Amino acid sequence: MTQPLESKVALVLGASRGIGAEIARAYAAAGAGVVLAARDEQALLGVADEIEGAGGHAIAVRADVSSEEDVRAAVHVAVDEFGRLDVATNNAAGGAPPTPLAELALADFKQSIDTNLVGAFLALKHEIAAMLENDGPVRGAIVNISSTAGLEGVANLAGYSATKHALIGLTKVAALDYAERGIRVNAVAPGPILTHHLERAGERYQRMAAEAMPMRRVGMPSEVADAVVWLSSQQSSFVTGSTMVIDGGKMAGTPAFSSKAKEVLDRPDAGRSSQDAGLDAPRR
Repeated sequence: MTQPLESKVALVLGASRGIGAEIARAYAAAGAGVVLAARDEQALLGVADEIEGAGGHAIAVRADVSSEEDVRAAVHVAVDEFGRLDVATNNAAGGAPPTPLAELALADFKQSIDTNLVGAFLALKHEIAAMLENDGPVRGAIVNISSTAGLEGVANLAGYSATKHALIGLTKVAALDYAERGIRVNAVAPGPILTHHLERAGERYQRMAAEAMPMRRVGMPSEVADAVVWLSSQQSSFVTGSTMVIDGGKMAGTPAFSSKAKEVLDRPDAGRSSQDAGLDAPRR
């Protein structure tokens, strides 16, 4: 059976852990040679070794996406080592801990812009330039990793939410600029995903996040990676400028009460206020 990315060359920026690392593994499993880039070189080498051990081909490159020199170098590694660049995912992200807007330091806000937005701009700029060198009507596909925080506001995440909104706009512009030249550009917007961030938050927070989802669970990195592989392959050849939401139904609206919440409502004290009865109002 033909693999969807057989003989393709892929670049993943922000590939040292979590969603980015899972995308790198999925690209390799789909048949692509993969260049992994991030600031944490040791973590990158671990992911690259894992891919190589599974029979894939991977190269790790240390890169800070806010540095144009680093981004250009990562793209050049793909072209120099594999001869071309066919697909790319821009996953690098950063930001300050949750902070009310008026208390957020300007330096922290600018850091979000540099990593989440300037980094994506630099990645698109150099990835597209490399893909334009490819022959044929189909020259490349790029996926930007946004967030459901790029589709709705999230309290205390001014820098992160603002830049993830902007990333979706940047995705649309790039898609329009290069649609006729054979390069597709899309985004994905994951909701709560069980990465190292959520794992570090602990089981209680994980349960709270799952309870707020219509599917009553959080997502897995592999579920995001599968969508990215599809958007990177010719299976999605008529899709560009789109944002795929991967959130268990969260952005669809307010879910029904969970079975646990219904149990509270059925208690004898259900006539009291929801707060008194131990049931908070549903939150998105």
